[in-house]
Order: sequence, then structure tokens, then C-alpha cells
Amino acid sequence: MNLVYQLFLLTNLFGQISLIYIDPNGYLVYCPCMGRFGNQADHFLGALNFAKKLNRTLILPPWIEYRQGEPKSIQVPFDRYFKLEPISQFHQVITMQEFMERISNSVWPEDQRISFCYMERKSLRGSMKKDCHAKEGNPFGPFWDEFKIDFIGSEFFAPLHYDVWHTAGLIDKWHQKYPANKWPVLAFTGAPASFPVQKENIALQKYLVWTDEMQSKATNWIKLNLPKGAYLAIHLRNGIDWKRACEHINDSPKLFSAAQCVGYNNEKGVATPDMCEPSKQLIIKQIRQELKSYHSKHPTNGIKSIFVASDNDFMIKELNEAFKRLKISAFRTNEKDPHLDLMIMEKSNHFIGNCISSFSAFVIRSREVHGFPSAFWAFHTASTQIRDEL
Repeated sequence: MNLVYQLFLLTNLFGQISLIYIDPNGYLVYCPCMGRFGNQADHFLGALNFAKKLNRTLILPPWIEYRQGEPKSIQVPFDRYFKLEPISQFHQVITMQEFMERISNSVWPEDQRISFCYMERKSLRGSMKKDCHAKEGNPFGPFWDEFKIDFIGSEFFAPLHYDVWHTAGLIDKWHQKYPANKWPVLAFTGAPASFPVQKENIALQKYLVWTDEMQSKATNWIKLNLPKGAYLAIHLRNGIDWKRACEHINDSPKLFSAAQCVGYNNEKGVATPDMCEPSKQLIIKQIRQELKSYHSKHPTNGIKSIFVASDNDFMIKELNEAFKRLKISAFRTNEKDPHLDLMIMEKSNHFIGNCISSFSAFVIRSREVHGFPSAFWAFHTASTQIRDEL
């Protein structure tokens, strides 16, 4: 179909007329099917920039969540957590809900829905068909089913890829192979972006702004639960899955989000086991050092409390005992709400995160937008390491 600039006049049930803009440059949609929020956020930043480079409207997918007791993933609307207006200042976007309800039938009818993948994926059901098998498995199936999307075929886009920063002429090749008039919607089985987030896309974090409702929730929790005054926030990763991942840190110096502190080419240091899984003794020692440093810079507004976010052991008892003499207590939320944890950590006067964790990375990027100070467990720059060795 030829896709041209179109404004549709639609009459709703109340007889009101509304305008719908259809992007002549086409749309891009993807399933954020790798990992939990931290990974999905990394992928979002890359996908947003990729959509801008292609000049296609980005269809904002829901966030995929996994809740205890639920057999399938849960799809949470993108704008439940983040405002759309700031993102629109960078590039045109539309929520998946709005696209499917108002535009899909016009530009992406059911008999023209093709899934995109780099190369064929093996079927989990034993099918020998050469296909993306875009809906096989969880969260893939539940994600597309949320919007009643089925695919009639697959498109393998290899050797094209989405690293537009380091491949000359790549965007032109995408336009030549998949012009918008023939391919109005590029629907990727996974995010068209790298993990961890590419260095060139980090700055896009400033367009991810929590909704007023979410920010009020965090502000109210802080006001009601933490002592008045400055507070330190820390992120502890110590669940069994994380411990297993950390066993590979020596063989994988760029594991997960390690680049956020050691650099994309290890130019700032080397990831170590302590950075991935710091001991309780190391954690308490570093907090003591950070408190001393913060107090020296803010003698009239010292740290009054410690907020802890964790996937397993919050160390509340140990922290309360360690800093009892300083009259500093540790706190955590009683809700299983990682987004609340993120916002509380972002708003803290100082933050210590896990270098390897994408969850910590989200906090670090958000704090950098506002110029807030942060640190990492057991991290020393290359120059510090050399000095210590001498």
C-alpha cells in the first residue's frame, strides 16, 4: 500500500470528530522480551534512537513484568510509569494501545503483519518452518496476544543490523530494503538495540520522566517513612541468580552493565568479584567511608538514614547495628514495587549502586541527568588501582 500523509476524520460514539495523524515514514514496534525492567530500559533507549535514525514513529511497547504466582508475563502500559511529552520532544512516539486501537487497521491490517528477526529462530514446538516464531514462549506469546496480534509470515533482515553509530550508510540500506510505502510497520521480535545500552544512547535517559502520580508516590513515601534530612540510598544485588552470574565475572569483564563504571573498553578499570557481589563487611566499610566523605562536604546537613533496595537480603539488622552510634537507621519499602525503589534511590542525596546491575544503571543515568552524586561498590578507577598497587 502507498503510505502518504493522512489525517483521518473519525466520529466517535458521542458524535465528536477527532483527527488521527498517520506517519508517512512508517512505524517501528518491538517486543521488550529480554530481562526485567533494567534490561528493558537499556533496550528502550537504543530502540528510541534507532527509530529516530530511521525516522519512523516509535510504537511504545508496554513494560513486561513477571509477578509471583502468575503463569505468564504481565504487560503494563508504557505511560503508566513515564510521561510521553518529554520523549516526544526527541522523537515522535505513540503508545501501543493507541496505535492498535486507532491506526493499525489503516496501515497494518491483519493480513499484512510480518514479524522481523535477524535470522530464523528455532521453534520451541518442534516446527520445521523457517520462521521468526515470534509468539513462541513467554513473554513473546503473551506480549503480542495482549493486542491480539498474529503474524502471517517472517522477514529475516540479516545482514542489516541496528548499530547505526558505527556503520556508514546503514540507515540508507534500511530505507532501500524496507521503504515505508511497502513496509509501513517494522515489527521486531526483540528490541532493535544493544544490551547494555550503547554509550551514544545514554544521554537519552533525560527523556524518561516519571509521571506525576509516580513521583508523588515516591515523595510521599520518603516524607512518611524516612527521618527528615539527607539520606543515603544503596542497591544490593545478592539473590541466588545474581550470585551465580557473578561467578563468571573474571571471564566476562564486560558482564551486563559493567561498562557504566569501568568503561566500554575497560579504560577506567576492570570488573572484579567484589564489584559484582560485595561482602557485608565491604558494604559496611564503604558506607562508613561514604558517610564520612559526605559529612565533610555537608557539615550542616549530614546523612540521617539509609534507604536499601535489594532483590534478596536488605541487611537492615546489620546496618542498624553498624551505624547505631551515629544514630543512622536503615529503611526499606514493604511493597514489592521496584519502580518505587528506583525513584527513592534517584532522589537520594547520595547513592551507591552495583556496577554490574542494569537496575543500578537506570538510577545512575537518572541521577546524572540532575547532577546528583553516585558511587559503585568496590570500584576504583584505573589510576586508583595503580596507586594502591604502588
